[in-house]
Amino acid sequence: MTAQDPRTKFSSEKIPKQEQPLPGLQTKLDPKPDCGEETYQGYGRLTDYKMLVTGGDSAIGRAAAIAYAKEGADVAINYLPAEEEDAEEVKNVIEAAGRKAVLIPGDLRDEQFNYELVEKAYNELGGLDNVTLVAGHQQYHDDIKGFTTEAFVETFETNVYPIFWTVQKALDYLQPGATITTTSSIQGYKPNPILHDYAASKAAIISLTKSLSEELADKGIRVNCVAPGPFWSPLQISGGQPTSKIPEFGQNTPLGRPGQPVELSGIYVHLAAEESSYTTGQVYGVTGGGQIN
Repeated sequence: MTAQDPRTKFSSEKIPKQEQPLPGLQTKLDPKPDCGEETYQGYGRLTDYKMLVTGGDSAIGRAAAIAYAKEGADVAINYLPAEEEDAEEVKNVIEAAGRKAVLIPGDLRDEQFNYELVEKAYNELGGLDNVTLVAGHQQYHDDIKGFTTEAFVETFETNVYPIFWTVQKALDYLQPGATITTTSSIQGYKPNPILHDYAASKAAIISLTKSLSEELADKGIRVNCVAPGPFWSPLQISGGQPTSKIPEFGQNTPLGRPGQPVELSGIYVHLAAEESSYTTGQVYGVTGGGQIN
């Protein structure tokens, strides 16, 4: 296999304008994101691991779930009931890789559901080695007066609170050597004013990752974070970006294109695998060249 020019590895053409109601379905996106269904190659780095992925039906969470399965893991995915169509596609890919798939629909804004989610994943997988937290909510507003208290609450209830709830419950099951992987964003470092609440929530996730890693190191549990830049996903066309901005989405990065979710797969696998055994409390930026500092 030869090295590929990262500028042209995936399309940099303008994306057609499109819009979907929340939460958005990957099956209806044009073009379809590459989540590694055909392109990710596994090497057995997670053989017989048991993984839980929130937001595992589409885009980044889907790519992580698929990569985990192709590396030999059994995977439980969480998603909203309205995303069942996407989740079934992921289930088929996981099972085609010869691994067990567990589908657990539900709303992470419900505190009790988070506890039940972790318990069900543990019971149905027969263990738990990693919790990967990807699910998120993003809704733009033109200016600060467009943001409401309800909007801020919904964003933090989706993006931040479930980290507390899932980790609290997961600690009943995670053993030394286990890992937790959170998902922040370049927005946590370089906030866009149309995304005040989303950017603030992503900055909070960075802080939580670091504080959790400090506490859980004594238990032999590693906690790290992935901070993506502009990745093509249903999040963008269901209120995450103005429709007028969709055609140029991601083209202002140094690499000149949006990322495809499969380009994050290797980072999620690396952080869950033994090869990163001395890595905790870190944030991995995958931004197409956008700086996080």
